[in-house]
This record gives sequence, C-alpha cells and structure tokens, in this order.
Amino acid sequence: MPGAAAKGSELYESIESFVEALKRDGGRRSSEDMARETLGLLRRIITDHHWINAGELMKLIRREGQRMTAAQPSETTVGNMVRRVLRIIREEYGRLHGRSDESDQQESLHKLLTSEGLSEDFTSPYAQLQSNIIEAINELLVELEGTTENIAAQALEHIHSNEVIMTIGFSRTVEAFLKEAARKRKFHVIVAECAPFCQGHEMAVNLAKAGIETTVMTDAAIFAVMSRVNKFPNEEDSFHKFVAPEEVLPFTEGDVLEKVSVHCPVFDYVPPELITLFISNIGGNAPSYIYRLMSELYHPDDHVL
Repeated sequence: MPGAAAKGSELYESIESFVEALKRDGGRRSSEDMARETLGLLRRIITDHHWINAGELMKLIRREGQRMTAAQPSETTVGNMVRRVLRIIREEYGRLHGRSDESDQQESLHKLLTSEGLSEDFTSPYAQLQSNIIEAINELLVELEGTTENIAAQALEHIHSNEVIMTIGFSRTVEAFLKEAARKRKFHVIVAECAPFCQGHEMAVNLAKAGIETTVMTDAAIFAVMSRVNKFPNEEDSFHKFVAPEEVLPFTEGDVLEKVSVHCPVFDYVPPELITLFISNIGGNAPSYIYRLMSELYHPDDHVL
C-alpha cells in the first residue's frame, strides 16, 4: 500500500527517519518531544498529500499511524497523537457537515462499552476542511508546549508540608512538579536510583539544588521504606519493555551468557488498582473518570488503529 509521500521526497525521508528513530528506542527523546514531532509529521502529511474528503484523509493518517506505532509499540505517545488527529478530523468534518455539538456529547460508560458505533459518512468534500484541521493541530501543539507547566501548577493541591514523597528514576515533569511544590511546602523526597541506568541520581541532584531534602536509595530498598511514604508521583509507562541486558550482564561474560537467559526490563506494569490519581494538564482525576477523558480526547472507533 502506498505511503503518504513519494519515495525520495523530503516528507518521505522525514517519516522514514522518524520511524527508524522509533525503532532505536525513540532516539532517547522525551514524550513531549515525541508528541510534537509526531504532530508535525501528521500536519505535513495533511498539507502535502492529495486527498479529497475526510474519509480519504483518515485512511491516510491511520495507515501512517500504524506504521509509526509498529516501529515502537511501547511508545504510546505516537499512537495517542495519531488518535488525537483522527478525532480532530472527525470534529472539523462534523462542524462543516452541520452536525450539532449536542449530538457529540459524552456517552455513559455503558454506552461506550456496548455500542457498535454508527457508520458515519465522511465522503463529502469541503474546501475549508484542511485549513480548519491545520488550525486545530496548531492549537494542540500550543497546548503541548504548556503541558509540563500546567501539571506543575497543580503541585500545591497534592503535596503537603512534612510529607514523605517517593519517586523513581528521572522525569522532567515530576521534577517540575516537586520544585513547584517546594516553593511553599517543606517535604522530604526519596528517589529510587532506577538501576541499571541510575537516572535517579540526576533527579536527586536537581532536587537538592532546588533546596529540597532528598535521599537516594537502591531499588531493593523500596519495599522497606514504602510504609513511610505518603505519595508516589511517577511518570512511567505501563507496559513491559525489554532492552539488551548488557547493562546487567556484560557481553564479555560470554561463557555465562551461553548458560542463562537474561532479561532487562526498563519499566514495569502498574496495576490500575494501585493508582489513586491521574494528573494531566487539565487537572487531577480519579481512575474511575478516565473513561470520560478517553471519550473527550479519542473517538471510540480509533482506539485500535
């Protein structure tokens, strides 16, 4: 099936470069950078490729989205941005098609789970559709730029004085969140080092420089101190992901490698029942409310690309 750009074109090379970077673990880019780059490529696909109606455009975006997500299935940011753009296309088409906003209200959980979904016609061409979609994507890019700041601004609502806070590894969002709370609160942060990469040391140094009482500990000690912890803000993905075990068992130990199978999980699955609050750029929500956020951001037909 043909791609979104002619082979050898600048857009084609940009997409190929992005896909190859995803295969190499995203080039160690942050989720925010990954989201912006994904939206930038999708915006170029919309403007550079010839399409007649919303139906053709959604097939095009879905096809390229499948290729991007297949390159690194555990990188959920890419797939989520594709779904956001598909939602934007549906909404802008609906406005031009004369569908009222009331007909697109949020459904109940029961309806979301049981409805088969109505087959909607996206074949009508509209001259304004492309410009409206691009404008909406630009607004989403502006929203992404302020995501970390908006999350950090909520810190005082959740972090209180004299609490013991634990986190693991390094996260720019969690760092900004804790630094914002430290402007008016005194608390103690325990940082698990996140071996074998030990990014937790960088996190601890940054927090200590900001005047926050910080302690670094090994991952093995988490269970021992967890009873003293009040909150555990974390920005980890919730899928198993394995990388080369060279950090745990060097390849120079060839005689040992022949006799054992070594796994090196970068992060672990967190059961939903252990999560008490999801904090996003639009506020904090209990896990029971997530289905509402899902229906606001993504169309049910796009959950599976």
